[in-house]
Amino acid sequence: MKRTSVILEFWDFLRVRKKFWLAPILAILLMLSALIIFAEGSAMAPFIYTIF
Repeated sequence: MKRTSVILEFWDFLRVRKKFWLAPILAILLMLSALIIFAEGSAMAPFIYTIF
């Protein structure tokens, strides 16, 4: 049984089904979630949470 990573499997999904518009959406969601996680303990947290 061949084991592939989730990223490679997702890329194959995008390539085969021609759904390349999903990649930027996923990238933006990942960046926003990383911003919220890393800014949680900083002094910028109140300013970031007002955006949402």
